[in-house]
Amino acid sequence: MANEIFDRETLLDLTVNVIPLVIIAFFIGAFAVFPAFGVDPLASALQYGLLVVPFVFLAILTYLSGKAIAGDEKRSTVYLPGQATVDDPTTLEEYEEKAEAATKSDPELTDGESA
Repeated sequence: MANEIFDRETLLDLTVNVIPLVIIAFFIGAFAVFPAFGVDPLASALQYGLLVVPFVFLAILTYLSGKAIAGDEKRSTVYLPGQATVDDPTTLEEYEEKAEAATKSDPELTDGESA
């Protein structure tokens, strides 16, 4: 599998920025097809400027914040939800190791097997 920049959780975190990007893109397309204020060069330039500039900056901000979130998850210790502020927390890696060890020592029975 290819090395992905954003995993599923990071994409869910970035959804709050992607939704406004889609809305702004819709209005850019709608105003291109149906000019609301005619074809006056000044009004059109102002109208598109007020849509395109925030779109570009929000897209850049979304990408940079996604890189920061994904990079921080790789560099820092990741705790289970609600465990970051308690005494002696369990990290995600420790939890996964315990789950893997439990699976290896006590394999699940299939439909045809009995205990």
